[in-house]
Formats: sequence, C-alpha cells, structure tokens
Amino acid sequence: MHDSKADMANDMGMRRFGAVNWLGTWTLARREVLRFMNVWSQTIMGPLVNAGLFLLIFTIAIGPQRGDVMGVPFMEFLAPGILTMTVIQNAFANTSSSIASAKVGGNIVDTLMPPLSALELLVGYIAGAVARGMIVAVVITIGAVWLIGMPVTHPVWALTFIVLGSILMGALGMVAAVFANKFDQLSAITNFLVTPLAFLSGTFYSIEALPQLLQTLCRWNPFFYIIDGVRFGTIGVSDSNPWLGLAVVLGCSALVLAIVWYWLKIGYRLKA
Repeated sequence: MHDSKADMANDMGMRRFGAVNWLGTWTLARREVLRFMNVWSQTIMGPLVNAGLFLLIFTIAIGPQRGDVMGVPFMEFLAPGILTMTVIQNAFANTSSSIASAKVGGNIVDTLMPPLSALELLVGYIAGAVARGMIVAVVITIGAVWLIGMPVTHPVWALTFIVLGSILMGALGMVAAVFANKFDQLSAITNFLVTPLAFLSGTFYSIEALPQLLQTLCRWNPFFYIIDGVRFGTIGVSDSNPWLGLAVVLGCSALVLAIVWYWLKIGYRLKA
C-alpha cells in the first residue's frame, strides 16, 4: 500500500510535457498577443495615426521644397524610417509594459510560478513583441504603398530587419522593465534613451549629410542599422552595407537575449 502511494506521488510529480513546455510557451505568447490586441485602438491604430501625422507634416512643411535623397523622392526615403521607428518603439513597449505592470501590480509571480524555463519565458515575451511589431509594420506599409507609392524592392531584407529589430527591442524592453520598479522609471528610460536613439539614427535623413563625428556616432547606434536595413529592403538604397547591418543587429540581439535569459534564470530583480 505504501509503495502504491509513493508511486502515485512520483507519477503526479513527473514532468509531462517533455523537454520543452510547448503548451506553456504558446499560452504565454498568446497572452502577450491578446494583451495588446484587446486595446488595438491604442496599440495598432495609435501608431498608424502617429506615422500618418509624421508623413503629413513633412509633406506639407518641406516635401515640395526638398529634392531627392540618395536618388529617391524625399517622401519615399522618409517612409521606411518612420515605419521602422514606429515598429521598434512598439516592440519595446510591448515587453516593457507587460513586465512592468506585473511587477508594479505584484502579480509577476503568476508568470514565474508556472513550469516554464527561462528560455520558454523569453520566447513567449519576445513572440508577443514580434507579433506587435509585424502587425504595425504591415499596416503602415500598406498605407505608405497606397498613399505615397513607397516601393518594396527587397521584401526579404525588409522582413528580416523588421523581425530582428522587434526581437532586439523586445529584449531591451525586458531589460528596462526588470530594472524599473515603477512606471516613472520606465518612462524615463523610454524618453531619455529609446526615443533619442530612434530619432538620431537616420530616421528622417541620410547620415551622409552629417558631420563626420556624428556619422561615426550613428554607426555605433544599432538602431541605425535596423532603420537602414529596412530602408534598403523597401526603396533599395542605404547608408551602409546591409550585410554589415545584419551582423550588427544579430550580434546585439544575441547579447541582449543572453543577458535577459540569465536574469530570468536567476530571477534578478523579479523574485523579491
């Protein structure tokens, strides 16, 4: 009788989902997607309106007076920059707001307690960031193609940099949320680090027009390579070699993902 109870207890405690908890990872990713889709007017329509306003303002203010940039009309040059800036900001916001809300609300334990490894948690959160980035990218691309005739010369390159940019920014969003203990701190990181880096990375201009010192600084900014890569994928021109940009973004993504994975594994600033 004793052996039977012991066998039953051991059987109940066995890991039943194999080496990878696919169901748990899928459930977390689905939760992250539903979280932003439930407020689609803010997370999807909001970025679309903001991108449209940027294009409208530049068109009215300087569009007719500005000549071609790198051999393409100014508005076609501008559109990929605005598209990519919006994508990376939304990917960052998706993971950072999710984790920060859970920390501030005191329910982060609901995410840490299920039988999910650090890698599975990382994949679930990043999947949500990539999904949001892709939806925003598709919506803005459709609008840009329809309204200003933006071409998509190398769609594989554009898709690659949008996905990698979303992964990198989703991971950086997790870094910011792990450090932040309240929303004010997260807002400071967004306002004084993410937004300036996004604006100062060739979003609205070619870095060839900058002084040499500023060009050098831009080339140390990984955001520049994301934006430049998407620009190459759409209009076919860029300030840098797309293969170099791919290597930089891959390297930065791998580094940040490794850091986040380790923090999740040890519960850094999450397990109080």
